[in-house]
Amino acid sequence: MTDMLSVKGGTKIFYRGTQDERRALDGLDVTLKSGDFCIVIGSNGAGKSSFLNAVSGKLPLDSGKIFIDGQDVTKLSAHRRAQFIARVFQDPMIGTAPTMTIGENMLLAELRGKQRSFAYGLTTSRRARYSEQLAELNLGLENRLDMQVGLLSGGQRQSLSLVMAVSTHPKLLLLDEHTAALDPRTAKLVMDTTVRAVDELKLTTMMVTHNMEHAINYGNRIIMMDAGKVLVDIGPEEKRGITVMDLIDRFHTKSDAIALQGA
Repeated sequence: MTDMLSVKGGTKIFYRGTQDERRALDGLDVTLKSGDFCIVIGSNGAGKSSFLNAVSGKLPLDSGKIFIDGQDVTKLSAHRRAQFIARVFQDPMIGTAPTMTIGENMLLAELRGKQRSFAYGLTTSRRARYSEQLAELNLGLENRLDMQVGLLSGGQRQSLSLVMAVSTHPKLLLLDEHTAALDPRTAKLVMDTTVRAVDELKLTTMMVTHNMEHAINYGNRIIMMDAGKVLVDIGPEEKRGITVMDLIDRFHTKSDAIALQGA
């Protein structure tokens, strides 16, 4: 199985040289195999968002390398990396253009990372394809391609963002606490849609969450971060049957061992 994502020695320091200096990423080493569905957990300030931002190109590394499907993308801008990466954010208002229609938003997603042109516009074949993709949500959005996205509820917009993200079959799907702002019913809908898309399209996926139950119930791998490093990495075999208390115990055992080494 090939490596789809490889981060080698990723380091990012904020406020370097000041009393507020902070290592957001500290020599981070992570490799995801093709098809991995990796859940990333950790406390606030552990480096989870910095990790995703670095991979997406939003946060340039101070040192280290990032490879996607064997290609060195370290120096590529976020726009250039959009050829390989799709991302769904925590805020349903991010990731869609509110004054454009559902169909136009899906067209934008299709053209992400490419030379954008609306010369061919929303063709009949595109509208049919978009309707088919949206129908899987069971939200009736397939019949509203001409509705402005700003008129949708937060849950509908987040569901649309997910469909847009997976529609281009990205090499890497980044989910940044994408259900945290939703009510429980809508969050389950979005997670069910997520799992179905990841499984059917065999997408390599990295999902950041604070939800320990999600870490247990979804994906084939768990990464626990602390202070910009991977503290615990739990693979498919070890993940089977693991509990929330197991995760907490593993975290504290590892962090205590590191503290003793540094004492």
